[in-house]
Amino acid sequence: MQIDALLAFLHFLSIFALITFLVAEAVVLRPGITPAAVRRVGIYDLLYFGSAMAALATGLLRLFYGAKGVEFYLPNPWFHAKMTVFVLIALCSLPPTFRFRRWRAQAAGQAGFVPSDAELKAARRWVMVEAHLLILLPLCAVMMARGLGIRG
Repeated sequence: MQIDALLAFLHFLSIFALITFLVAEAVVLRPGITPAAVRRVGIYDLLYFGSAMAALATGLLRLFYGAKGVEFYLPNPWFHAKMTVFVLIALCSLPPTFRFRRWRAQAAGQAGFVPSDAELKAARRWVMVEAHLLILLPLCAVMMARGLGIRG
């Protein structure tokens, strides 16, 4: 039981970190961005990726070593919905990540570089899509945890 509680804590901690770095990206991606903020958004994105990987890893550990186990989760359609939403969020994170890498390369070659307002708007739009999809994860989680959707 202690391992289950520890895994749950680490899973929630990684999710809170993920949300923090996603919000940090959204806050920074505004017209009037400074060169320092352009560098920071790349760091936030890397930390966002790391926290997403931690959430995935701790979620898988809960799946295999948690109290409910694989037998509880795999037949549950909410588990599959949650994984689908997680993958969708990951796919939506690719366009801004590629954009941030491009900005970092441009900033390395051009002191004082800042992206255009149109580029900022496009990157922020993807980040906001991620944030809005993220809202679905707790819904799937609570439905899944209560065994809703399982026939039997």
